[in-house]
Amino acid sequence: MNMMSRPKLRDQRVTLSHGGGGKAMRDLIEHVFTSVFEPASMEDQARLMNDAIQETGARLAFTTDSFVVDPIEFPGGDIGKIAVCGTVNDLAVGGAKPLWLSAAFIIEEGTEIALLERIVASMKAEADKAGVRIVTGDTKVVGRGSADKVFVTTAGVGVIAPDVHLSADLIQPGDVAIVNGVLGDHGAAILAARGDMALSTDIVSDCQGLGHLMQTVLAAAPNTRAARDATRGGVASALNEMAEAAKLAIEIEETALPLRPEVKGVCEILGLDPLYLANEGTLVVFVPADEADAALAAMRATDAGRDAVVIGRAHAGEAGRVTMRTLFGGARIVDMLVGEQLPRIC
Repeated sequence: MNMMSRPKLRDQRVTLSHGGGGKAMRDLIEHVFTSVFEPASMEDQARLMNDAIQETGARLAFTTDSFVVDPIEFPGGDIGKIAVCGTVNDLAVGGAKPLWLSAAFIIEEGTEIALLERIVASMKAEADKAGVRIVTGDTKVVGRGSADKVFVTTAGVGVIAPDVHLSADLIQPGDVAIVNGVLGDHGAAILAARGDMALSTDIVSDCQGLGHLMQTVLAAAPNTRAARDATRGGVASALNEMAEAAKLAIEIEETALPLRPEVKGVCEILGLDPLYLANEGTLVVFVPADEADAALAAMRATDAGRDAVVIGRAHAGEAGRVTMRTLFGGARIVDMLVGEQLPRIC
């Protein structure tokens, strides 16, 4: 549906009738969703075709995720932006080129239509930037108190080229760990935006799609071993998962960790460890040592990777053990996150 023919919606807030399957529901869907996403058809399924699927040896990658964020809008993004970026990134770190997304919305009665419009516009902008299409979806309306304004569930499909094979169990001793940018910005931004701690800061979420970045890395470093996006649980949890899968040890350098002074300050005030703060536009990738310079140069040539740095290496130590060489030359164990540092960050 062309934006010029966008249907009018007189309601300013969502009512239960918008989930009842009748004209009110159709008007909401057409006004807020399909007029922006412009699906190929209004059938109950999307019908997908892309030349990349036809290549001999190509594989489909499929992922799904649900998103709940408090607050829904925050410095640097909103729940819609996270939903698209998070799904794109889950595909990208597996070596897939993201192509299609679905989006399902659980909407609380009383939610402002204007808020939905902003969320959908954000999703469309990020999808366009990532080169993906939102091709199908669903809406449900629940009563007041049954949700927190809006929950979003997305699924994504991408294509992995025949010569791409990424898996944490491929990591070898000596492989180099690289992150594409600063750590902890999303978690710190959400904490400040919630207002519970009366913090005043200019920290903005790092929320961004990483599909183009990963394709750049794979072109520059064709023997890239594995990548993970450091979302809930932060870089520490991502590294622990990779060390366990590889049955190797990983050591990182505290002096190499890219942290903003503002994030360090927030963590010091609140007693948080920035290694466990969530990110929504940061990945850690392992590449062979002889391809590390090429991978770094390629990443730094992109907007999403301009602050890329090497933070550590894999080695043949205790399987699954992650340690950090501290500022003072000692070493400490970096465990998986136990408990929850921040509620509802993605």
